[in-house]
Amino acid sequence: MEIDIERQQKAREYARIRRRLSFVDLGIATAGLLIVFATGLDKWLRNAIQNISFLSWQPVHGWYPLQVLLYFLLAILVYQLITLPLGYYSGFVLPHRYGISTMSLKSWVNDLLKGFGLGLILEAAAITLIYGLLAFQPLTWWLWVAIIMLFFSVIMANLAPILLFPLFYKFTPLPEGELTQRLLALTQRANTRVRGIYSMQMSNKTTAANAALMGLGNTRRVVVGDTMIDRYTIDEIEVVLAHELGHHVHSDIWKLIISQSLLMLGGLYVANLILHGVVAAGFYLSLMDAATLPFFFLLTGIFSLIVMPISNSYSRLIEYQADEYALQTTHKVDSFKSAMTRLANQNLAEIEPSPIVEIFFHSHPSISKRLKHAEEFAHRPNYAFNASASAPS
Repeated sequence: MEIDIERQQKAREYARIRRRLSFVDLGIATAGLLIVFATGLDKWLRNAIQNISFLSWQPVHGWYPLQVLLYFLLAILVYQLITLPLGYYSGFVLPHRYGISTMSLKSWVNDLLKGFGLGLILEAAAITLIYGLLAFQPLTWWLWVAIIMLFFSVIMANLAPILLFPLFYKFTPLPEGELTQRLLALTQRANTRVRGIYSMQMSNKTTAANAALMGLGNTRRVVVGDTMIDRYTIDEIEVVLAHELGHHVHSDIWKLIISQSLLMLGGLYVANLILHGVVAAGFYLSLMDAATLPFFFLLTGIFSLIVMPISNSYSRLIEYQADEYALQTTHKVDSFKSAMTRLANQNLAEIEPSPIVEIFFHSHPSISKRLKHAEEFAHRPNYAFNASASAPS
């Protein structure tokens, strides 16, 4: 299996356009916030909402939850309307132009609305939680938010395969056969209990392939995209799933949850200091002032940009370790290399992005580095012996 040169040319173009679109989106958000601060729209909207009598009903410790919630909803809706053309181009037009998406416009809009609705509910709950804690625990709210979000992350990791993913994908048990037996054997060797092996219907949305070990605890399951089942050999699928099982063996889900929680804790603590400072300086009426929402969005955006290369660097490390586990477990170097090559060709993945792009934007090592890793593994002194020992007689 060889890298398709023509596909790589398209992959570089596709990646470059997507990065530019992400910068445009960031520019729109930044410009919007600067306009809001410069014109006083943040306080104007707060004052307008305060004049709605029923929204001032029963304040709690100076906190008007309905006012904050309405302010948040209006801000999000305006931003979504402004960026809708960009979202349509980047999410529908561009993937179709490069042959990645197979979705009809109706299906794309349906998924967009479901994702927006779900995100809106979760974000509104988070905003309500934060401003409620600002009212009741003004000095330690940041600590309570981090703790609650940690527990929420664990719960969602457990419930996502049965509550969230089925909203967007259809899952069916994989029929009995060699592939199912091989994948179950892999889970047993990794001492991993799973609810079953499932096929995920991806072909009605994309031409890209994927596989995963989803869930946590009693919801954990092996999932293989139908776009992988019909194009990859059993050995290739086996080594891809061995990689996913490596994450479980190394407790990577827990590591990521804890590391992200610690980063969030640090970010919230800094935000706490800054919020107290701007309120003390008289920029806002109180910590619970709905007009602080745009400022909070600004702090969140800056924090995300700062931690993005840190998070991606750690993610690339655990992905490398999962590749190592897959190679050590299966000793199928050729299958690993051919699977990576197929993924690059099929998913239109840039095999060798520039170092700066990989540092800031890539959560996985580049395909070229993963292929090099496999090649280095094949030249280790004990590889030939282990490979021959694990080969069927």
